[in-house]
Amino acid sequence: MNRLSKSPWLELSVMLAVVTMSYLALLLISRGAATPPGGMPATSIVGLLFGCFLLSFAIAIIAVPAGIGGGVLFTPLMLAFTPVDSLIIRATGLIVATFSGLVSTGPFMKSRVGNLKLSIYCCCGYGIGGFLGAQGALWVADRMGVTGEGLIRIALGGIILAIAIYFIWGGVKREWPEVKEVDRFTQWLGLPQPYYEQSLGKVVDYRVTRARWGLLAVCGVGLISGFFGLGAGWAIVPTINLIMDVPLKVAAASSGILRGMGDCITVWPYLLAGAIIPLFVAPWLVGQVIGGMIGAHVLIRVRAKSIRYVLIGIMFFSSFGLVTRGLVSLGYISAVPGAVQVAVLLIIMVVVALAITGKLPQLRGGR
Repeated sequence: MNRLSKSPWLELSVMLAVVTMSYLALLLISRGAATPPGGMPATSIVGLLFGCFLLSFAIAIIAVPAGIGGGVLFTPLMLAFTPVDSLIIRATGLIVATFSGLVSTGPFMKSRVGNLKLSIYCCCGYGIGGFLGAQGALWVADRMGVTGEGLIRIALGGIILAIAIYFIWGGVKREWPEVKEVDRFTQWLGLPQPYYEQSLGKVVDYRVTRARWGLLAVCGVGLISGFFGLGAGWAIVPTINLIMDVPLKVAAASSGILRGMGDCITVWPYLLAGAIIPLFVAPWLVGQVIGGMIGAHVLIRVRAKSIRYVLIGIMFFSSFGLVTRGLVSLGYISAVPGAVQVAVLLIIMVVVALAITGKLPQLRGGR
């Protein structure tokens, strides 16, 4: 009982109680609500919202230990396996990414691991790229219709597959990059911010370089994030770490701050187009918060490699669903039977289980 009265269990208990009471209240209200002709029954709406909460909760438990934003799983899964309009899905994905970034900003700024100057500088490129990407998504939806929807799903399936392969073989992460030379422009910006590193027991005064190229790269990341509604934690961290030679921990912390600011810009075109439905967004946000808190504790108790394999498996299955559904939309293939989808899922699950138990050959990058 004493443990439940302390943070974070107190906040978690309160939020769980609020969510439970909210869904019970919605269920009671829906039983007395009349269904308009051709409309969805109110009880079905409550079930849909509760399902959204459970899926968001599950995504957060996997995403947090894996070190990525929930949007990387949310958007592909929803586009691949649900009939919800793609603009609504992508807009909601950006809202989820924004919220997760804002939640993490406080602790990162308090510890000074997050570099505010670096985040603001990169946000200039990320915000512009994200805004243009969102405008492009709206243009494609308006001009290309079903064909555009199919092409978007196929393109997103390719991106998710590339990310999964990156998690297996790529992603050379340099924890403490050595900067031998700083260009004049980067030096003029004055981006470095010393912070106390607890693992080393000393203040780390790092250097930053190639700010021009970093800004350009982050702009490209924002373009992809805004168009597909993925969020960008998976790309911002290696971009800042590898191009600008920022320490890995600082890059990860600054990525959260950057997403909290940049995705607020990116989501505006979707908001003005009416693609954000508060009732649909709410359960996703709550699920991310509760699942994220539990996921943080899961990270302490399980092997990161196991979570990584589960994440890769989900990405492969999402990529399969996106590509096949895109090809169906374009009329190249007929609808994929449910038995085939189940078979693919079982094969992926078996491979993931073998990888977790160490029965598969060790993959470089899977450490």
